Amino acid sequence: MARPIWTGTLSFGLLNVPVSVMPAERRVDLHFRMLDSRSNTPIRYERVNADTGEEVPWKDIVKAYEYKKGSYVVLRPEDIKSASPEGREAVEVEAFVDAAAVGPEYYEKPYVLVPGKKAEKGYVLLRETLRRTGKIGIARVVIRTRGYLSAVIPKDDSLLLVLLRYPQELVDVDDYALPSGKTASYRITAKELQMAEQLVDSMSGKWEPGDFRDEFRDRLHKVIEKRMKSKGVVTPVEDEAAAPENASTNVVDFMSLLQKSLASKKRTPAKKAATRGKAKEATAPRKRVAKKTAKKAPARKRAARSTA
Repeated sequence: MARPIWTGTLSFGLLNVPVSVMPAERRVDLHFRMLDSRSNTPIRYERVNADTGEEVPWKDIVKAYEYKKGSYVVLRPEDIKSASPEGREAVEVEAFVDAAAVGPEYYEKPYVLVPGKKAEKGYVLLRETLRRTGKIGIARVVIRTRGYLSAVIPKDDSLLLVLLRYPQELVDVDDYALPSGKTASYRITAKELQMAEQLVDSMSGKWEPGDFRDEFRDRLHKVIEKRMKSKGVVTPVEDEAAAPENASTNVVDFMSLLQKSLASKKRTPAKKAATRGKAKEATAPRKRVAKKTAKKAPARKRAARSTA
């Protein structure tokens, strides 16, 4: 179950309806990792100083605005906070407009408004009023410290909150060379228009979103499954440090445990020698201890292998 973006109120006039803002879209893109082809290990992105080439920790990173090529003004966290709107958790409808008046280019990201407990009456009242009048609500909302222009739109049993683009974010279509004027200017005959209308009519039907799928994603997913069944699978390397020291689930773990055991045994004589008297230390040269340990090591390894 998805978690709400926030829980607050939907207000229009003096009416306030408790609501939760819930996600209305699901990301289904296939995500890829970049690997080093020589070893099939993941490539890591690092924050690197452009002059020194050294990695920069997050605590030393600040935000800045480049007002001229190579010239920056550094902004402190309080500077950005001062420009943020008040984080009031509310969808405040400022006006109602005809649904057809807002062009499709303004719509950006949908959410679902879910009524709170015992708030169904106000929710249904607004939903049915919008449906009967053919209007949508134009509202302001704050999501994660940023203010957005939005539209409250009735959809079946729900009220959708759709974030809108500001006019400044849109490119003026007049900036492009587009064909304008009457159809006769482009030698389009009445017969051609009639045939085009007939073609559109023959291809017309009811909008069924389920009839359409991302074919590229489906085909790519089949390619991935086929590759997984072949020799194209890259098996992750076991992280020995993450496994318990006494784990012995496969040959690699056995070897790791044996190596650790041998290393610890090599250090044992040195620890014991340190606790002995000075007279005994003199009669036990380091070279002889090292040779004795070296002789025992292969014997233990052979015994362990035969047991395995």
